[in-house]
Amino acid sequence: MNNITDYPPLVLAVAFFALWLSSRIGSSILKRRKLEEDMREDFGVIQSATLTLLGLIIGFTFSMAIGRYEQRKNYEEAEANAIGTEYVRADLLPGDVAARVRALLSNYLDQRILFYTTRNAQQLRQINTTTAQLQSELWSAVQGPAAAQPTPVVALAIAGMNDVLNSQGYTQAAWWNRIPPAAWGLMGVIAICCNLLVGYGARRAEAERLLMLVLPLVVSISFFLIADIDSPRSGVILVQPQNLVSLAQSLSAH
Repeated sequence: MNNITDYPPLVLAVAFFALWLSSRIGSSILKRRKLEEDMREDFGVIQSATLTLLGLIIGFTFSMAIGRYEQRKNYEEAEANAIGTEYVRADLLPGDVAARVRALLSNYLDQRILFYTTRNAQQLRQINTTTAQLQSELWSAVQGPAAAQPTPVVALAIAGMNDVLNSQGYTQAAWWNRIPPAAWGLMGVIAICCNLLVGYGARRAEAERLLMLVLPLVVSISFFLIADIDSPRSGVILVQPQNLVSLAQSLSAH
């Protein structure tokens, strides 16, 4: 099911409005109760601690998003290596089977490239269906020779096909592995508290106007960047199937 984090620009807009509104509430409504001068030092400590906590949470969450992005890139490379290796190992199979396996692997490679590049949900469902069908055909193609000639050479081709099928599963799991909603909720609550405190603690009207724009904007951009990196199929920063495309070009050349 899609959620707001699948649309990074929407995350930016919603976060900025919510945080700006929090600053306004802190500046107008909460300020009806004046902050005594002798309490400002204690208030400053609380405000600084809250802002520091927000920065740490954003940093940790950004690190989580980067880790997941790198994982998706690594599995794309692993898929290309597995498919390329099995394409070569097809020579170990009987002639007619080898030709069929190579043809199926070429079609399978095209589907894997489409999996990385498509953004259409309906097309993605079709790609997944076609991929599952090709996986069944690939396994059936090598299963027959393995049963007829259970030799170490044929077993090597079977192991390569197993790597091809497993690599797709690892990739799918990595694309499902997203930042937990609890982490987003924690960031949002702390960010709102920070903007409430900043708006409440501002002493001058000029400072209020500046802080009520700068802090919500900076935090919202941070949320946007995290959502963009964490979202595998939307946004600006996406995993490009460079290794798969390079493999497809190499196979076409031969």
